[in-house]
Amino acid sequence: MSTTVSDFFVERLYQWGVRRIYGYPGDGINGVFGALNRAGGKIRFIQARHEEMAAFMASADAKFGGGLGVCIATSGPGAAHLLTGLYDARLDHMPVLAICGQQARTAMGAHYQQEIDLASMFKDVAGAFVQQAAAPAQVRHLIDRGIRTALAERTVAAIILPNDLQEETYSDPPRSHGAVLSGIGYSRPKMVPYDEDLRRAAEVLNAGSKVAILVGAGALEATDEVIAIAERLGAGAAKALLGKAALPDELPWVTGSIGLLGTEASYKLMTECDTFLMIGSGFPYSEFLPEEGQARGVQIDLKADMLSIRYPMEVNLQGEAAETLRMLLPLLKEKTDRGWRDAVEKWRAGWEEKLEERAMATADPINPQRVVFELSPRLPERAIVTCDSGSCANWFARDLKIRRGMKCSLSGGLASMGAGVPYAIAAKFVHPDRPVVALVGDGAMQMNNMAELITVAKYWQEWESPHWICCVFNNEDLNQVTWEQRAMEGDPKFEASQNIPNVPYHRFAESIGLQGIYVDREDAVAAAWEAALAADRPVVIEFKTDPDVPPLPPHIKLEQAKAYASALPRDPDTRGIIKQTAKQVLGSLMPGHKDKE
Repeated sequence: MSTTVSDFFVERLYQWGVRRIYGYPGDGINGVFGALNRAGGKIRFIQARHEEMAAFMASADAKFGGGLGVCIATSGPGAAHLLTGLYDARLDHMPVLAICGQQARTAMGAHYQQEIDLASMFKDVAGAFVQQAAAPAQVRHLIDRGIRTALAERTVAAIILPNDLQEETYSDPPRSHGAVLSGIGYSRPKMVPYDEDLRRAAEVLNAGSKVAILVGAGALEATDEVIAIAERLGAGAAKALLGKAALPDELPWVTGSIGLLGTEASYKLMTECDTFLMIGSGFPYSEFLPEEGQARGVQIDLKADMLSIRYPMEVNLQGEAAETLRMLLPLLKEKTDRGWRDAVEKWRAGWEEKLEERAMATADPINPQRVVFELSPRLPERAIVTCDSGSCANWFARDLKIRRGMKCSLSGGLASMGAGVPYAIAAKFVHPDRPVVALVGDGAMQMNNMAELITVAKYWQEWESPHWICCVFNNEDLNQVTWEQRAMEGDPKFEASQNIPNVPYHRFAESIGLQGIYVDREDAVAAAWEAALAADRPVVIEFKTDPDVPPLPPHIKLEQAKAYASALPRDPDTRGIIKQTAKQVLGSLMPGHKDKE
């Protein structure tokens, strides 16, 4: 039987090392699905409930697997649904290939059903490479160049296949003018700065007496190198959210997360340093970095367009983090004065006391901080933790302690709701033997994550380990936005937009064959986590949490305090807000205070 374009397409993906494709079928892409079926399982198709979720899974597959993530959708609405997940990959610099169907070539331009100008639609999210195939002999180089571009530039590529082309007989490009003969394979080069630039960086770092380091996702494979640099310089280190797993939190000079979701120790580290080393991070909020002119700066990043755009750096080093740091280390002098390091460790220790005070303060019915605080020491070795966007990300950022060998991530640059559960599903396909925990707010669950629990029910019995947990913070409030309304806009909670229905998430889990656990008492939180982590199947653990517990920033600006104060008297939850804010602030001002209420 003749090889179709679709059969060739699937085989070429396999030759490139693709082993998983996330997606949803439709008649615009049926030819490729038929080829996947004929391929006999060489490439695993994983059926999501929605194309957006499939794209999130592809992004997470790249994050947790280190290779290319691949998603697939039909023409028209199927392709359009991919966009949010693809933007997540693009903004977090993840290599993802999107494969989409299209209407027949003879129908294009005829206002045909489900006809969308997909090349134009994808032009922003997949601007590095988006092409629509027109002939069988073209498909080979589209696959090769698309994948190579995605891998080399760490970005999104898109290939569009008209449905009639998918069924045509495949033929290799002819040896003639206008034909392109491409090949497979890509190896990332060793990218390091010139010696002279490394010496310039070393001069800046050696001259400083108060060195602060910020690590991001680009430092995830450079843990040992960052530690060696920090020890040599007597530095403290903060972590952007995407770099949370780059350094283990057991190190006393690691100050934790930075930014609105960050720690007081990280805030002090940045505001009091005289030298700033930024490694593999695109952390966007410059107001949480050193003030311009305060510190001399050195930045290391793989991508030139990310250099010196958050802070004016004196030395910009384009290169891979681990390799660059290894070359930089011999040029650095050991700092003998450890006063700065001692101060950083003192800030960190003080923050840990405050964090426990805040987490253990009583709430009505459960303090959401305590949920993550109790999980953290109980996490198994090599666990993978995902998180959604929302107030749950505050507790993920602050209360979750990462140990060596663990992985964690969330939607960083896009900060999209709805990524927590699909991320956790992809993590389990990439590492089926590892325990996975997703931290998700009830808003994201209602938006799209509940449906993806059906995906878990469909596949979990194939996983090497059944340990997969979705933790739902049920507070009947779109909580992060509610607090932003109060603190940033000076507006009271707008109940029409912020209140959401109370849904029994644990019962939904039970109805589809998963285990459900419901917790509405603070003294039951720890035992509930232990039960979930010991379960023989995936678990949805639902905590009834208090929406009035404030996600306090590490530093409250005067304008934020004024906005909050003006919103408070008009807020429908005034009494609960005052009560919980007082407890959080009291715990901060009086270390050792234990709420007895």
